[in-house]
Amino acid sequence: MLSSMEFIKQSLGLHLFFARIMKEHSLFLEAGFTPRDTIFTQQADAFRKQFDMLLGEVISLSNGIVNPEVLQSGEVTTPYTLKAEAATSYFTGVQIPTELTQAEAELMSGGSIALSPMLEKRVYALNQNAMRLIAALIQFKTNILSEVLSCKMFTVNYPLLITHITREAKLYLLTVRKLQSKEELNTEREAYEQELFWNRQMAEHAKFIRGLLDPSENDLINKANDFGNEFDRLTIEAKAAMDTAVPPLAKVTDNSFKATLELQNFKTQGTQGILECKVRSIIIPLLGDHVLREANHYLRLLKMFNPD
Repeated sequence: MLSSMEFIKQSLGLHLFFARIMKEHSLFLEAGFTPRDTIFTQQADAFRKQFDMLLGEVISLSNGIVNPEVLQSGEVTTPYTLKAEAATSYFTGVQIPTELTQAEAELMSGGSIALSPMLEKRVYALNQNAMRLIAALIQFKTNILSEVLSCKMFTVNYPLLITHITREAKLYLLTVRKLQSKEELNTEREAYEQELFWNRQMAEHAKFIRGLLDPSENDLINKANDFGNEFDRLTIEAKAAMDTAVPPLAKVTDNSFKATLELQNFKTQGTQGILECKVRSIIIPLLGDHVLREANHYLRLLKMFNPD
């Protein structure tokens, strides 16, 4: 069973990463609807604002508490987040509260704050609110996918992207539920499941990038395609390790780490190129930073699974 302090630290660290991811999912959906579907646009905007509020509350509770590895990993913010938000606001007309990003960037890591029963109660209540909000967003994403697949709606977002972001919301919800019950994680089992999950997500990131680049960007398209194929292989490798322990987990983790590090570099260069208007694409600037943060999150997990 998790200690009260670990419950607080892990809950807040999880929300610092995932609440931002969810609010950006809502923004990507919002920006992707046609003028006909204004009701869906308004619903997506409402979700975005609710996750803004959730993230703001998390930030207010996190200073001096969250594990330093989370704040130093680049999964909360990157050097490009503020500029990507500003550019995305300019292109979409959506007012993104950049003060949240500035506040996150200024957070100090844990070690100086004493545990109090009131803080634990506030985090418990925050988790309850988050679970209701995440579940509602999952249903919203599911409804959108159903509309798209039955040809009742057009959106610029790929059906696979909607599936992809729904999968991430389900992981977020599952993890909050585990924390809320103070369930102690089985590190080895968790490693298998997380590597299978995130290798598939990294493969799909590469494929989305490939499909959103301008057809003239041949070199970048080929690199993205290679990453997609590599992470497809790593996904199969992770599943084989989970099912039969062959290859051993340490080998899978090492292979995943090396590939994710290369993909992180590719995403960093891509995000820089988009922000500097040097990459031709239909990739919204914040999406570049978004997938970079997810790679950074995965790298932190891989280091945790295989600290050597």
